[in-house]
Amino acid sequence: MKLAEALLERKSIKEQIDNLKERARQDVRVQEGDEPSELPENLYAEMEKLVNRLEEMIIAINRTNISATLPDGQTLMEAIARRDMLKMRYQAVKDLSEAAAPERSLWRQTHTEVKFKPTISIAEWRKKADDLAREYRELDNQIQAANWNIELN
Repeated sequence: MKLAEALLERKSIKEQIDNLKERARQDVRVQEGDEPSELPENLYAEMEKLVNRLEEMIIAINRTNISATLPDGQTLMEAIARRDMLKMRYQAVKDLSEAAAPERSLWRQTHTEVKFKPTISIAEWRKKADDLAREYRELDNQIQAANWNIELN
């Protein structure tokens, strides 16, 4: 099984577990005289099987991410951590550049209104955000390509 297939299966298992939890929650209490449409004990038993499978998948995925490498020599685990940090940096830079930019609806109407000015160069920070976004996309593309080429451990 390829790593990408395992990642898709992991996502599917998580969705199935969430669905079973919700179904059990809906039938854990019924009006007196009514019967549940499904027995919560049975739903929990199904969920237990899926949780065990999910644990196996997570262990195998993590084992693979630690041992598999990208062409530049970094492990998938390192690349994923770097990608996550690029996303965090990008979001922070984007948020700051947006906060510094004047809102079009708030342009001063008269000379007596309070005037605000940015404390950063909006253009520079937007460029920095664009650069981080590009770096993120490039790294994410490398990770995704590797996921479809690497066998799950």
